[in-house]
Amino acid sequence: MAKVMVVKYESQADARVCEVGYESQADLCWYEVGYGHQAQGEALWQFVDYDNQADFKIFRVKYENQADIKICKVKYPEQAGWKNNHKLRGRITNAGG
Repeated sequence: MAKVMVVKYESQADARVCEVGYESQADLCWYEVGYGHQAQGEALWQFVDYDNQADFKIFRVKYENQADIKICKVKYPEQAGWKNNHKLRGRITNAGG
C-alpha cells in the first residue's frame, strides 16, 4: 500500500519530490484515494498525518533538480504509475518499514 506522509524537514523524508505540470515530465504519476484499503501499489496514494501510519515519507521541493522523484497528480487511477525505470521503483510501499 502507498500511505504517504508529507514531512516538514528533508531529513525525515524517504525522498524529495517535485510536482511537475505534465505526465510526460514525471517519473511517477500518482492518484489520491480516500481510504487506506484503496491505497494499492506505488501510485495510488492515501495521505496520512502520523509517522507510524506512513509507508513512505516525502519532502516537497520547488525545483526539479532538487528532487529524487518528479511526480504528477492525475485525474484517474488508470493513469497512475511509473513512467520510467526509476531507481526508487519498488521502494515506495515498503520504505517506511
